[in-house]
Amino acid sequence: VARSGDKDAKKAVEFFETVVSTLEEGKSIRSMVLNEDQDILVKELNLITAKKVLYVCNIDEASLEKGNAYVDKVKEIAAAENAGVIMISAQLEADIAELEDYEERKMFLEDAGLKEPGVNKLIREAYELLNLSTYFTAGVKEVRAWTILKGMTAPQAAGVIHSDFEKKFIRAEVIKYKDFVEFGSESGAKEAGKLSAQGKEYIVENGDIMHFLTGA
Repeated sequence: VARSGDKDAKKAVEFFETVVSTLEEGKSIRSMVLNEDQDILVKELNLITAKKVLYVCNIDEASLEKGNAYVDKVKEIAAAENAGVIMISAQLEADIAELEDYEERKMFLEDAGLKEPGVNKLIREAYELLNLSTYFTAGVKEVRAWTILKGMTAPQAAGVIHSDFEKKFIRAEVIKYKDFVEFGSESGAKEAGKLSAQGKEYIVENGDIMHFLTGA
């Protein structure tokens, strides 16, 4: 196709030659700066080194705040390939996991000079890396968190629960998480006028608390 003079095919071949060259140099494909069209071409190749990466450095508790020489080296490598880096102490995380009481965990973290467990940061960074978000559904029987891609509409988010919810979507009743916390409950948020009815074009935001109304 490229030999026939097809401009798009020629561009693709030239790009693939650059990909091969990058790999032969021992570099990962994620180190390349790609435009939208090139990104689509790379995804079709299913290359491992094109996958997003998050380096997790397991270090001693004393190095958690500023890191150490080993972490600095990992950061250099990560920067060269557009990857993320976080630091955790596996031993500290194991100690935290053994504490069942919330107040005990809080005191333990304060003594260690931390605001939250490292696993929380790991989850948050992984979600960011994969462009994921979370919303909640609340009912009498249970409250549940659902993972979606950022930018999903209300019907698409409903479809994560069940495909019929997307097909038969009518509207979503939404309460923002901060409003739920401020007014203490679903009923409190409703009374304060903080519940909104959203249609099919609504883009779900992280932390939204939602009730989906669907047709028969």
